[in-house]
Amino acid sequence: MKACACAKHFAVHSGPEAVRYQFNANCSKKDLWETYLPAFETLVCEAKVESVMGAYNCFEGEPCCASEQLLTDTLHKKWKFKGYVVSDYGVVADFHTRHDKTERPEQSAALALNNGCDLNCGWTYRHLLSAYRQNLVTKEQIRLAAERVFITRYLLGILGDGSEYDDVPYEAVECREHLALSREAALKSCVLLKNDGTLPLNKSKLRTLGVIGPNANSRIALAGNYHGTSSRYVAVLEGLQNACGEDIRVLYAPGCTLKDAKTEPLAQDGDRTAETVTVAEHSDTVVLILGLDKLLEGEAPDDGNSMEAGDKTDLMLPAVQQKLMERILAVGKPTVVVLLAGSAIDLSLAQENANAVFLAWYPGARAGDAVVDLLFGIESPSGKLPVTFYYNRDLDALPGFSDYSMRGRTYRHLESVTLYPFGYGLTYGDVRITSAEVKTASKSDGITVEVTIENFGGVATNDVVQLYIKAEDSPLVPQNPVLCGFKRVHAEPGQCLSAQLRVEARALLVVDDDGNRIDGGSRYTLYAGYAAGRAQPGTDGLRASVHRNRAVAIC
Repeated sequence: MKACACAKHFAVHSGPEAVRYQFNANCSKKDLWETYLPAFETLVCEAKVESVMGAYNCFEGEPCCASEQLLTDTLHKKWKFKGYVVSDYGVVADFHTRHDKTERPEQSAALALNNGCDLNCGWTYRHLLSAYRQNLVTKEQIRLAAERVFITRYLLGILGDGSEYDDVPYEAVECREHLALSREAALKSCVLLKNDGTLPLNKSKLRTLGVIGPNANSRIALAGNYHGTSSRYVAVLEGLQNACGEDIRVLYAPGCTLKDAKTEPLAQDGDRTAETVTVAEHSDTVVLILGLDKLLEGEAPDDGNSMEAGDKTDLMLPAVQQKLMERILAVGKPTVVVLLAGSAIDLSLAQENANAVFLAWYPGARAGDAVVDLLFGIESPSGKLPVTFYYNRDLDALPGFSDYSMRGRTYRHLESVTLYPFGYGLTYGDVRITSAEVKTASKSDGITVEVTIENFGGVATNDVVQLYIKAEDSPLVPQNPVLCGFKRVHAEPGQCLSAQLRVEARALLVVDDDGNRIDGGSRYTLYAGYAAGRAQPGTDGLRASVHRNRAVAIC
């Protein structure tokens, strides 16, 4: 192996983060096998992931890193996992310090090892020898865990005769091919959420471009969380400056920090407000770059939550950024809101008043140039949302953060309208699905759907065709159709093409109340389109995107 991938955090792990070290999560068998375990099952059984990391919390009374249900019965027996299990950092010590499941470190180490946790990320396994002497673990159990860990080290070339990858030179780091792949990832992941025609920016019509916002010149927001150090960083501001060259003047004002109303310790609140308004007034177009970074939505402890946790209290931008956006939009200049963040945020103010809304996530160390290529139309955005963007006002209707039931959660169970639905994302082209036809269908082999796609626009673009399915005969299905296939396509202006999408046989099953996958019945409805649906009615930019063509009902 060149690398050892680790799937985490196993399992039923979400929140609340502040108390995750002593929290006990519960959910129904149906939610467990319909929502919380399928991704892990795919990683273990199909992708053959080498490592699985257990979660901090307990699940149904058992610490996840010592859960007989999760590790022994599901991971090792049911899924035949051959790799090794590692604990999250320090979690085994939590057994006796926070979860109150054991009294001493020796007992905690034994509980974890005996239930299939092979490697302790932390320090508690140094008590294993003492646990062995107290007959809490056997020599055979210690040997089994050691074998699993050392087999991986051997396969990586750390032991034995080394690996063929040992000959990869250091010069391969940040080589041209790696940088090109990083750029491609940024181009494909950015999501265009709104556009009234302001994007792509037209250089011939720009004389002065205003760049405003606390993330415009941020390196931290490029990298996200858990990262190395790049030899070079290109923030969005620098990318815009590079693209504009000498012909277009670029004005810049940060406006505020991510969460503080003043940018200097001795200044008054709003010390940069007048400057940002002036920049907007003197610009032909404004690019307002807002969002978060790892200090605000990172893992506990982090700066944004006073040593508590990375859980957000709501879906709004920090108040100072919300106020900044209100002031800049009130100026009335064409404004593109660019968001650098790792999670869903209520952008209804931007959706209602900005000319364009562009989501860049945390795009990578040199991604400023890639983001700008999308803004100027050198490339067309084609990314789709992997999560639902809710309205902040609707949070009270959702279950509490300590409630692990799926009622009302995610696009599958959603009962209200959304700001931006799962799967949503615009392009500069006008790519439509003009027909969809089931070519083959069987319970054992799944379904093959052929869709006809046509680009009615004048711009070549990539797009992502999506298939959703719903079993019509079963009361066990989620309320809304579920994603069952997708495919990225490229369409030149005026081009008509066809693509085949595969629906695996597993998508025809449903999960009963005991967590068993059973036949979903005899009738299924397939939808081919570009989003899951349930956008705000009457919002033109969304209505066209979430429209789904009903492909066929099969028997």
